[in-house]
This record gives sequence, C-alpha cells and structure tokens, in this order.
Amino acid sequence: MRIISVFVSAFLLFSTALAIDSGEKFKDPELQARYEKIISEVRCLKCQNQTIKDSAAFLAGDLRVEIRRMLMEGMTDQQVFDFLVQRYGEFALYKPRKEGKTLLLWLAPALLFLIGALAIGFTLKRRMALPIDQDAPEEQS
Repeated sequence: MRIISVFVSAFLLFSTALAIDSGEKFKDPELQARYEKIISEVRCLKCQNQTIKDSAAFLAGDLRVEIRRMLMEGMTDQQVFDFLVQRYGEFALYKPRKEGKTLLLWLAPALLFLIGALAIGFTLKRRMALPIDQDAPEEQS
C-alpha cells in the first residue's frame, strides 16, 4: 500500500512536467477558453495528424506562443485564423473554411451521395418497367 501511495504522489507531482502546453494560463477565463479553442482547431504542421494543443513538436510550441501573443495584443479569433492561413495556408486549419477552393471539399460528399441515389433510382425504375418473362423455362438442377 505504501508503494502505491508513493507512485500516486509522484505521478501527481510530476504530471505537470508532462503537460504539452507549459505556458502560463490567462488570468481571464474567457481569454483562456478562446486560446484553448484556437489551439484545438489548428493543425500541427509537422505532425499533420494532431492539433497544436496535442503536439509536442517545437513548431507547435512556437505556434502556441505566437497565438498567445496575438490574443494578448487583442486580436480576434478570426484575425488569428487569418494570420495562420496567410502564413501557412488553409492546411493549417483542422476544419477548412467553407469558401473558395475548399467549398468543393465540403460539398463533394453530398454531391456523390446524390449522384449515387439518382443512379440507383433510375436503375430501379428502368428494371421495374421491364416485362416479366413468365414463359421462360425454369432452371433445372
């Protein structure tokens, strides 16, 4: 029991060392919430499959510092996202904007589903219009 309590205590004491975002939290909870939201929606450009909130890469750390600085300067969320897109491209955002070139990416699944549904509908309609051949001999086994 003593060993377990030592391990639990050590884990609780050193768990802050494992934190990825080691920057000081904002005193304003609303600003902290905005910061958390933004870093959750920005892709780590090195890892590419993680947000900068979850990434331990140096580039992700630099982006977190930069976003923190921009928020402290009073920039809006949209201005921060615009800066990131201008600097790194639309790929930096986990959810690309629904405008311009990326509009096709957002509409493609719905368009493909519609085309498939129409193809199935036309095929079924055409098959239903075919006559049933009742005089055909039955298959012999």
